[in-house]
Amino acid sequence: MKATAKILKHPASSDIATRVDTVDWAQATADLDAQGCAVLKGLLTPDECAALAALYPDDKNFRSRIVMGSHGFGRGEYKYFAYPLPELIAQLRPALYARLCGVANRWNETMGIGIRYPDRHEAFLKRCHDAGQTRPTPLLLQYGEGDYNCLHQDLYGEHVFPLQVAILLSEPGRDFEGGEFVLTEQRPRMQSRPEVVPLRQGDAVAFAVHHRPVQGTRGPYRVNLRHGVSRIRSGHRHTVGVIFHDAK
Repeated sequence: MKATAKILKHPASSDIATRVDTVDWAQATADLDAQGCAVLKGLLTPDECAALAALYPDDKNFRSRIVMGSHGFGRGEYKYFAYPLPELIAQLRPALYARLCGVANRWNETMGIGIRYPDRHEAFLKRCHDAGQTRPTPLLLQYGEGDYNCLHQDLYGEHVFPLQVAILLSEPGRDFEGGEFVLTEQRPRMQSRPEVVPLRQGDAVAFAVHHRPVQGTRGPYRVNLRHGVSRIRSGHRHTVGVIFHDAK
C-alpha cells in the first residue's frame, strides 16, 4: 500500500506532462477526425495501472458507487472519485485537456456550435462550477465475468466537453478475456457503425462524448456517438475514465 500511495501522490508532474506531449498528436487528431476515437499507447506504466486499480476497495477515495444493474446500465460497477483527485489523475486531466481543446473548438466551429473552450482546464472547470456542476466525474470502473457496459454518453449537465479519455488498467489475455471497448456512430438515415478499439494495459482511448462532424458531399454534418464495453468472458477488468466536465 505504501508503494501504491507513493506512485499516486507523488508522480513527477513533468514526467506526466512529457508523456502526454510525446503522444503523436498529429496522428491522434487525424484518427479523431476520421473515426471519432484515437488510441494513445502506453500513457500509464504497469505500476501506475496497478496502483490506480488498487484504490477501488477503499471508499474514502470516492464520492459515490454505482451498481450498473440497478440502473439498467449493464453489469459491473464503478465509483466516482472525490476531490481532491489522486494526483496522477489530477495531472493527467489538465494535460490531456490542453491537447484536446483545439479539436473540440474546431469540431464545434465546423458543426455551427457557438461554444468555445478555454485553453486551460482550470478555466473550463470554473465555467462548470459557476453553473452548479461541482461534482468530480473521473471514475474507476470494475468488471468481472459476465459484466458489460451498455452503450451510453457521459453528459452530466449543461456544460459538456466533447471529448473524453478512458485508460485500460488491466492486461487483456492475462487479467481478463473479452471486454472490448466499443464505439458506435449513428449517421443520419443510416444504420449505426461500430468501432472496436484494441487496447493493452496502460493504453488510453480518446473519443467523442456525444457528437462530431463528418464531411459529406454537401458539406459537414453531425453524427451521434455512444460508447460501451462488451461482455467480460473471464477475469477482472479495471478502467479509469477521465471526463473533463464536472457534474451537477
